[in-house]
Amino acid sequence: MPEWLVEEGIGERRALLMSGDTPIAAKVRWPGELHAGAEFDGKLVRKSGARGMAQHPPRREVLIDKLPRDAAEGASYRFVITRAAMTERGRFKLAAARPAADAGAPVPDRFEEGTPVRTFPAGAWEDVWHAASSGEVEFSGGSLLFAVTPAMTLIDIDGSLPPRELGLAAVPAIAHWLPLLDLGGMIGIDFPTLQTRADRKAVDAALEEALSDFPHERTAMNGFGFVQIVARLEGPSLLHRFATSRIGMAARMALRRAETVEGPGVTLLTLHPALKAKLKTEWLTELERRTARPVRIETDPGLAIEAATAQIVVHDD
Repeated sequence: MPEWLVEEGIGERRALLMSGDTPIAAKVRWPGELHAGAEFDGKLVRKSGARGMAQHPPRREVLIDKLPRDAAEGASYRFVITRAAMTERGRFKLAAARPAADAGAPVPDRFEEGTPVRTFPAGAWEDVWHAASSGEVEFSGGSLLFAVTPAMTLIDIDGSLPPRELGLAAVPAIAHWLPLLDLGGMIGIDFPTLQTRADRKAVDAALEEALSDFPHERTAMNGFGFVQIVARLEGPSLLHRFATSRIGMAARMALRRAETVEGPGVTLLTLHPALKAKLKTEWLTELERRTARPVRIETDPGLAIEAATAQIVVHDD
């Protein structure tokens, strides 16, 4: 049976749903985030109909919906987070919640339910991370190109196969990467334009079958090859994090690389100068505690943001 594994990273927690040695879903959580499913007691500070604003201790504002008619401003209630806060291009979206009595089925907390591990199987996290970083994954005959916009996440299908064959070849890759990139909300898929209704129905049927285990609603393909998916949005996907916090994602990955190298000596972490300012003192202290080695930071402006390297060097005399 697939199993969630949890890696307690420095500056982030990582979760992978593994089927044997193959990752099939992924999640990331950063310290201090209000995650979907978390409950809190907060004061309702503003109300307008069934919507309002509550104050999460200590003094964080949370959007509220499905308020009962008799809810009163200034009163305290039990709420459940339904969506974590999200940064989008040009704006910040507050976390969303609703009264606990009307929250529906509880959201599974994969980080608390998963099995803690020191590290994931070799390459498992790296493959997911690099796919999210580049926004592109290949499949036999083509590739998927991902783009995050304020309205939706777009998936473009590119390749040299005939349109029907390209669309059908892309379907398994789409089904594979939606949970691996932790995508939710509005998702638009731009298939190659298919001229006949029979071809569109064939790709639609293949997509329906491939996504049978992915909770969602979906439109039929229109004449231009566009399909829209709506899935539960619990927080920023890995693509969203790279779109809004690329340096933060790269800094955390640099620490992971430094933590996983082994041997006696000094950990030499070489990275782009932009990452050095992002490395918190407490993160580096924790890295030294975990590895029982001192850490030395060197910068190289010629390195890509994502290309930090870690190695063990002999103690300086």
